Amino acid sequence: MSGNNYNDNGWEPVTRLGRKVQEGDIDTMEAALNSGLPLKEPELVDQLLPGLDDEVLDINMVQRMTDSGRRVKFRCVVAVGNRDGYIGYAEGRDDQVGSAIQKAIGIAKLNIIKVPRGSGSWEDRSDRPHSLTRQTTGKAGSVEVEVIPAPEGLGLAASDTVRAVLELAGIENAWTKSHGNTRTTVNLAKATFNALENASQSRHPRARETTRDEAEVTE
Repeated sequence: MSGNNYNDNGWEPVTRLGRKVQEGDIDTMEAALNSGLPLKEPELVDQLLPGLDDEVLDINMVQRMTDSGRRVKFRCVVAVGNRDGYIGYAEGRDDQVGSAIQKAIGIAKLNIIKVPRGSGSWEDRSDRPHSLTRQTTGKAGSVEVEVIPAPEGLGLAASDTVRAVLELAGIENAWTKSHGNTRTTVNLAKATFNALENASQSRHPRARETTRDEAEVTE
């Protein structure tokens, strides 16, 4: 029997990753993301990252013409994060605002990523992970957002939407630049998330391997 007692809330995992979490084989979000298994259950995220904060960034009414007439739905843009390195983003649509928000939150949890935080500014000497480790850029539609590491104490030089996403990810200090139609909140928020996702997927250059000729010289 698992010592995690993850079934206490009625959640019965239906995926391989969910069962591994339930059995205690995977007990951190980082391990879950590194497992290579798809993240398909929001409840799994609730177990590994309890107390996630969520923020509704935009609510918009969208209309579509069908054979039966005009249909109206609400589109909600939501970001979730633990303010300590994990962030998710999604859009949800439904006939009711509340349902659209809940749907977006659930999808955002499935899009969770780990943001590589550190002290990437040459002006900074802090050992605390308060900013990004390197500069990153994200695009969505016509909008491009650039996030640049900043020294501790600067704060977030960003618009309200960009700031909200960065704060949920645990980024406390950064310069940002935005280009394009930045009045479109959905694209601005998505471009910011994409920038953080690009940062999470980047890798430091591998150390150059010593060639055979170089090895013979050093021997």
